Amino acid sequence: MSKGPGLFSDIGKLAKDLLTKDYCYDQKFTVATYSRDIDCGVGLTSTAVKKEGLTAGDITVQYKYKNSMVDVKVDTESNISTTLTFMELLPSTKTIATFKLPDYNSGKLEVQYFHHHATLTAAAALNQSPVLDLSGTIGAHGLALGAEAGFDTTAGCFTKYNAGISVTKPESSASVFLSDRGDVIRASYLHNLDYPKRTATVAEITRRFSTNENTFTVGTSYAVDPLTMVKTKLNNHGKLGALMQHELKPKSIITISGEFDTKALDKHPKVGLSLALKP
Repeated sequence: MSKGPGLFSDIGKLAKDLLTKDYCYDQKFTVATYSRDIDCGVGLTSTAVKKEGLTAGDITVQYKYKNSMVDVKVDTESNISTTLTFMELLPSTKTIATFKLPDYNSGKLEVQYFHHHATLTAAAALNQSPVLDLSGTIGAHGLALGAEAGFDTTAGCFTKYNAGISVTKPESSASVFLSDRGDVIRASYLHNLDYPKRTATVAEITRRFSTNENTFTVGTSYAVDPLTMVKTKLNNHGKLGALMQHELKPKSIITISGEFDTKALDKHPKVGLSLALKP
């Protein structure tokens, strides 16, 4: 469902993904298999992660039937997470229900409404003291303006309120985002250097008013060849990150990423390896 200016969470997402997506400093192994029928079928995904000497994992079973989808995930800590997704349960809507066992108070119901010039999202926790989350975005022709708020019905106070604006063109994307109850402002600009949008540069500046702290980050993504992608990022605190991603075969990807502090070269760098195998 792609009509309209997108969800509030999409504001600034292009720049954020270039700077954070696929960076992993653990050892992660994922195997997935899916039915060939895209409208009805079963998918199975198994993931194992090794972090700081500890290994954890989970198994996810996904069942899709036309406009409905059920995801059930069981992890090594005996948690069972279930997500029910319904497309067009009501016209132009997407309905998502989630709950987790044994935490019976973790249930959540979310409804997203899509219009050509606006999107609205309403979410509520399914417990005796629900927190309500509301967000909305309006826009057209690449311009999007949105806001979100969270309200604790028991305490009678707002838990969050954020706002953002973005301008997206085929060759670039710019956004300004106000978060943490107005304490943090983040501005970013991404520019695509080629038509397939596989080579790009991004700059992001974040200011936290309560501490007068500024963080400036630049990043790049570069397609070495059709199967290999390299990404880098560096901020003014000296944190340098790099990533190389190679497609071994269609949908099967190996990713090697690392990060080290250029202002503390005596510290050990972070290195991660991720391998995702899909049919």
